[in-house]
Amino acid sequence: MGARTPRVTDWRLVVQSRLDRVRADLAALGPPDPLDLESRQWRAVAEQEAAVVEDMITRTESRWRTVASWWSGWHIERAWRSVHEAEIAVVAAGNGFQGRLPGLKARVAENLHEHDPRRVALEEMRPGEHPLAVERELVVDALRAAFDASDFAHAGSRALRNKLIAASAVLFVVNTVLGVVGLVKPGLIPMCVGSEKLPTVCPSGKGAASTDVWLVQVLGAFGAVLSAVVLLLRRRPSLSPYVMVGYQALIKVLLGAALAVVGILALGAGVTTGLIGVASQAALLLWAVILGYGQQVATRLLDSYTDRVMDQARPLPRLESQR
Repeated sequence: MGARTPRVTDWRLVVQSRLDRVRADLAALGPPDPLDLESRQWRAVAEQEAAVVEDMITRTESRWRTVASWWSGWHIERAWRSVHEAEIAVVAAGNGFQGRLPGLKARVAENLHEHDPRRVALEEMRPGEHPLAVERELVVDALRAAFDASDFAHAGSRALRNKLIAASAVLFVVNTVLGVVGLVKPGLIPMCVGSEKLPTVCPSGKGAASTDVWLVQVLGAFGAVLSAVVLLLRRRPSLSPYVMVGYQALIKVLLGAALAVVGILALGAGVTTGLIGVASQAALLLWAVILGYGQQVATRLLDSYTDRVMDQARPLPRLESQR
């Protein structure tokens, strides 16, 4: 297949903006000093990394390679790492850090702990107190540590996204197999509930039907959709190139469908005898919805973990109510 034109995405727009800033800062430095070999070397590094970034955001690939790149995320992470190296090189190519110091401190503080010695050294640095070469080393070391922390967090976000996709695929297969088995051999997966005191009721009527499992799964998925809506409403906007909320919602829906089937099996097996009585078809279908929503208990831990991973990748200012 032929190469595809790169699709305009949020991460490309952000990286392009950062690349434009790097080039503008390089131009603002003016002509290089022939006697300052170190500054000239840093300028060369900035230009080389800027060329790599340009290649990453404009690269064209075949459809299959595009899918592989999307899964591995190598082009996104390569672009970000090169942008970071270019920004470091531009800062290091300057003849002083007086004007940049507040911004450098704020950027480092986003990704390094307050007791990190590199952050402490940068915050205690007073421009002109040490030779320029020493100040340059302090700034470069602190910036590299901060950017490395951000880049590793991005890699962790991508790994989590891939795990969510794999888990969704497994749940989809499980739900499909259950539905097909129920369709081919009605009653093999009993969805009817009854007891000595209450009549037997089934999802589609008084007798077992081939659509029982599918009906329970659909209602369980509907219950899970309700919890997914809550997730969307409370989710803060993400600045990461990896957006997890869609995969989290998919996990909830698929898990809700599976748990609804398991829950109805438990009701039919008499596990809840004396606690829950299902006297009508409507009550049984309602329980399928409730059981589907019940996956929220299990996925709440996943939501909390995802929030922590995403906050490390792209930390957002804390809300006033959280202070």
